[in-house]
Amino acid sequence: MYQYPMVFTSFSDATSGTNTVWKTSVSGQELVAAIPKEFNGPGGGYSPEDFYILAVTNCYIATFKVLAQNSKVDFENVRCDSTLTVGPNEKGQPEFKAVHLKVILKNPTDIEKAKRLLDRTSTACLVANSLKIEKTFEYEIV
Repeated sequence: MYQYPMVFTSFSDATSGTNTVWKTSVSGQELVAAIPKEFNGPGGGYSPEDFYILAVTNCYIATFKVLAQNSKVDFENVRCDSTLTVGPNEKGQPEFKAVHLKVILKNPTDIEKAKRLLDRTSTACLVANSLKIEKTFEYEIV
């Protein structure tokens, strides 16, 4: 099926100072990264917090697409609106507290099977399984 170990790589290249953006790359795709305004940075690029929630969101979508295809459930569209909550820990240091995914599935060919697949995806998603913070999922089929 899959061959392990799998290795993924990225790089970042930054200059001194907190008010500058820098370049980062993964799989040959270059992106601009920055400290977010919420942490007194300049914004204007993807932050570690952005990458974290993007990883959760896109892992969920990818896992659902695979499970749906393997189960022969077609659909018009799947959308995932995700939020990441950051707050202080007991020492007052910032940490990731919770993620919430609202998944909207449009016109699946089998609604009952699609409901089961949405639930299954929440436990099959590699990134979500790696999170040690609160995870909540909300589903809507239209």
